[in-house]
Amino acid sequence: MEHKQFFATLQEHLGKDKKEVDNLYSGLLQIIKERSLSMDSISIQGFGVFEPRKKLERVTVNPATGKRMLIPPRIVLTFKPGAVLKSRIKENPAQ
Repeated sequence: MEHKQFFATLQEHLGKDKKEVDNLYSGLLQIIKERSLSMDSISIQGFGVFEPRKKLERVTVNPATGKRMLIPPRIVLTFKPGAVLKSRIKENPAQ
């Protein structure tokens, strides 16, 4: 599903206009971003948990040139689906 399809489906399910859905979506992303930067997990009941993790800096080698590069440390966001989401996916697998 592409971004436009997702927004259209979300708009239909919520019964809201495009601007309201965009505001809700932007607000959710902003909260997730702020909490992730402060290394807080975000738990959404029935859906899952967004958990930030620190990746340490590391050295990598470009296979084409053989040149070594330093990749700086960063924060990555992981997602663990909740039990309700897992059970609903198992009940209705893609056909």
